[in-house]
Amino acid sequence: MSDEPELAPVLLPAVVGADLEVPVKGGRLVPYANLDYAASAPCLEPVNAAVAAALPAYSSVHRGAGYASQLTTARYEQARHTVRAFVGARPGDALIFVRNTTDAMNLLARSLPQGTTVVVFETEHHASLLPWPDAVRLAPPAFPGEALRAADEALAAIEGPALLVVTAASNVTGELWPIAGLAHIAHRHGARIAVDAAQFVPHRGLNLAALDLDYVAFSGHKLYAPFGAGVLVGRPDWLADADPYLRGGGAVRSVGETTEWSDDPETRHEAGTPNVLGAIALAAACDALTATGWAALVREEERLLARLRAGLATIPGVRELSLWGQDHPRVGIVSFVVEGRTAREVAEALSGDWGIGVRDGKFCAHPFVRHLLGGGQDGGCADGMVSAVRASIGIGTTTEHVDRLIEALREIAAA
Repeated sequence: MSDEPELAPVLLPAVVGADLEVPVKGGRLVPYANLDYAASAPCLEPVNAAVAAALPAYSSVHRGAGYASQLTTARYEQARHTVRAFVGARPGDALIFVRNTTDAMNLLARSLPQGTTVVVFETEHHASLLPWPDAVRLAPPAFPGEALRAADEALAAIEGPALLVVTAASNVTGELWPIAGLAHIAHRHGARIAVDAAQFVPHRGLNLAALDLDYVAFSGHKLYAPFGAGVLVGRPDWLADADPYLRGGGAVRSVGETTEWSDDPETRHEAGTPNVLGAIALAAACDALTATGWAALVREEERLLARLRAGLATIPGVRELSLWGQDHPRVGIVSFVVEGRTAREVAEALSGDWGIGVRDGKFCAHPFVRHLLGGGQDGGCADGMVSAVRASIGIGTTTEHVDRLIEALREIAAA
C-alpha cells in the first residue's frame, strides 16, 4: 500500500484524544485506532476551546438582565445563526435545537398536519424509520433510479398532505442517496421531504436551499461536537401550528386561566433551559469544518476510504456490504462480514488484540441490515449471524489506523 501518489499534506483540525492509548492482550498499551466515527465522532480541539471559553460567563438565556446572561444569550443565538448558515437554510426557516437526530425526527412527527401520510424507505436508521405512527414503508431499492420511481409511485397514490423521509448518506453502507431528485419528485406531488443528514454533514457540505429540502435533521455528536445538541431545520409553518414539543417555561407568551403559546416555532419548541453549551459546541464544529474547507476534508477522506476498501477487497472471506454496487459514491463508512466469524467476535478481536474500535451489530437499521445479509424478517438464522462490522473514518483517522485494520482482519480471516 505504498504506491499512492504524493499529495500535499492536508491540514485538518486536531481531535481531543488523538494520543489516547488503550490496553491490548498481554497488558501492552497501544495508540487507539478509532474507526467508529459513524456512532459518535471525537470532539474537535476548536470545539473544546469554544466550550471552555464560554464556561466562565455561562448563565441562563433569553430572560436575564445580568451581563453573563446577556452574553450567553448572544452566544446561543449566534450559534443558531452559524448552524443555519452551515446548512444553507432559507430566510425564514426555523432552526430548533434538540438533543439529536432522533429527537428532531420525533419533533417533526409531532408537528405533522392532521392526516399526513409519511413515506419512508426500509433502508433508514431507526431515528427516521420509527417516529411515524402510520407510514408507508418502501422496500430497499435495487438502484438509485428505483428509489426515485418507488417514491414517485407511492406519493402519487396519496391524497392529502404527505412527507417523504430519506437519508442523505446511509449509516450502514455510507452510500449517498439522490436527495435532490427525491425532493423534486416530492414537490411535484405537493409533498414535503425531510432528510436525515446525520451521516452526511460530517463528510460533505449541505445546502438546504439549493437542494430545495423542506427539513433537515442532524446530531452534534456525529459532527465532532459531543455535547448533547442536534437540530431540526426547515419550513416554519408546520412547526408553528403544532402543539409545543415540551410544555414549560420559555415556550409561552402568557399563562393564566388559559395558556398562550409562542407563535415563534423556535421559542415554541425549546421550552425549559436549553443546552446552551451543546449549541455553542455545534456551532464551533460548523465553523471549524467551514474554515478547513470541504475540498481538503473530502480529499483526505476519499484517500483513506479508497485505501480501506482496496485492502478489504484483498482479504479472502471478507465481504463488503453495498446496496447499489461498489462504484456508487459514498462517505467514509464501510460495513462488512467475515466468513465463519460473528460480527461480535471480529469486533472483540480487533479491540482486544489490536486496539481498534469498530461497531458491530445492525446499526439501528435492522430491516436494512437483514436485507443486505439476505435474512428474512426474523433474520433467517441465528441473530448473531445477522450482523455486520462497521468501520468508519473521519478527522483524526490516519493511514496507520487503516493499515492496522487491514492487517488485523487478514489474520482474523485466516485463523
